Formats: sequence, C-alpha cells, structure tokens
Amino acid sequence: MTQRAVVIFSGGMDSFTVINKANKEGFELFALSFDYGQRHRKELDYASRVCAELSIPHKVVDISAINSLIGGSSLTDDMDVAEGHYADDNMKNTVVPNRNMILLSMAVGYAVSLKADKVFYGAHSGDHAIYPDCRPEFVHKMNDVCAIANYEPVEIACPYLNVSKIDILADGLKMGLDYSKTWTCYNGREKACGKCGACNERLEAFAENGAEDPLEYEA
Repeated sequence: MTQRAVVIFSGGMDSFTVINKANKEGFELFALSFDYGQRHRKELDYASRVCAELSIPHKVVDISAINSLIGGSSLTDDMDVAEGHYADDNMKNTVVPNRNMILLSMAVGYAVSLKADKVFYGAHSGDHAIYPDCRPEFVHKMNDVCAIANYEPVEIACPYLNVSKIDILADGLKMGLDYSKTWTCYNGREKACGKCGACNERLEAFAENGAEDPLEYEA
C-alpha cells in the first residue's frame, strides 16, 4: 500500500523541491498551502499550478484572521521588508510569530484525517539563524509532540533540515526541476525584487551551483 503524506507547500524553492522529491519517492501526496495574509501571496498561485501539473490534490486554507492575534512581521504588516542577507540581524522583521507551529499543527490534523503518517516541510539550515521554528531543536520537539498528540502518531519530515538552500537547489537540479515554477521574493510584485533576504539567498544558491535563475528581477 502506498504511504500517504501531507506536504506543506508554499510555492517557494524549498517546498517545491521537497514535494517533487517526495513525489519521486512514491508517496501519495496531499499538498496544503496557507494564506496567512502574506504580502507575497502570489506564491500560492505558483503552488496551485505545480500541484495541477503533478496531479496532487491541493488545498489552500485562508488563515489570515490570525493576523488579529499575531503581528510585527514585515510579511504581514504595513512595514517595509528588510533588505540584505539572512545573516543580517534586520531580517528578524520577517519573522511571523509562531507561524510554523501553527501551520504544522493544522497539517498534522489534516494528516490524521487522511490516515497519513507523515508531514513534509522545507526547513533548512539557511533559516536557522533568523527563524527559531526552522531549527533542528524545534523540529525534534514537534516530532515528540506529534507522536502523542493524536491516537495516530505523525512524523514531521524535513529532508533538508541540516543542509543549505545551495544544497537543496543542487538536489533539485539533479532531478531536472524547473525553478521558473517557484516564487521566492517576499515582495509580491510582478518581478522579484532581488534585494530581500529570500531573493539574496535564492540568487546565491543559483550562483554557487553555476546555474541561471529563470525568474525575472527588478534589479
């Protein structure tokens, strides 16, 4: 019997690589995306198109009401997105409080309802400096909780937890993936800004892999 799994799929590079990797490994996948009021919600359109191409069932869940409870992030509030690299301290203004715990909790509930025993998400080492909910200790603790939170244990699977976006892209390129089907920029404009932390990290990954990014940039 094919093993079922839920994939948290933002439409960005990391989750795009994860969903394709899991698909090639033979999982029966169910993709889950979240509209949490992010300014770059156009990533959800990219996610929908990819799922349609892969014939993977896809749910987009509107949880934007949570912004009445959590704030202070440039991804959801009326404030400028920080420019620079994730190593820079100013990138902390892109942190959405408790985001991944919220998203993982809902994904695990969905997995239980589907009788799936695994939830994939695309945390990686490049996120560790700024995002506490992408660090290995968070993932390990969430795994402990998700093993006992329901009658059915669910595993939180992060295949790239301890590697960088450079390595993720290298793996995706080996799989022949087309990254024009992804959106990374934190500014949801027509073209990627090329200046925010997400763009900087993406461009660095392509440069380190000797590849050309297929997205168009403002700068």
